Amino acid sequence: MRDLDVGALPVCDSQDRPIGILTDRDIIVRCIAAEQDPAGVTAGALAQGGLVTVGPDRDIDDVLAIMRRSRIRRLPVLEDGRLVGIITEGDIARRMPEQTVGEFVEGVCAPWT
Repeated sequence: MRDLDVGALPVCDSQDRPIGILTDRDIIVRCIAAEQDPAGVTAGALAQGGLVTVGPDRDIDDVLAIMRRSRIRRLPVLEDGRLVGIITEGDIARRMPEQTVGEFVEGVCAPWT
């Protein structure tokens, strides 16, 4: 993550199919703060389950709705079960009209109630 300057990486099974996403927050909260040795913990053990994905032809309004509903900031893009990209809230925000960016980020980052 440090070498690539990213905050998340996909975790894939033996057939290179994504099974989760490992975030910098996962490492801090579920490993470091839990006083586990990072050298002894696998990415798969820390990655969040319940992977939410979209296809490459998914409409951006659908992508926004999925990110808001699931309260996720990164959404893997799969084609035929294989990872072809990850769309992030930053990717979307950079292409939104300025007046809508705040509303979008607020919806994705809102705490669960």
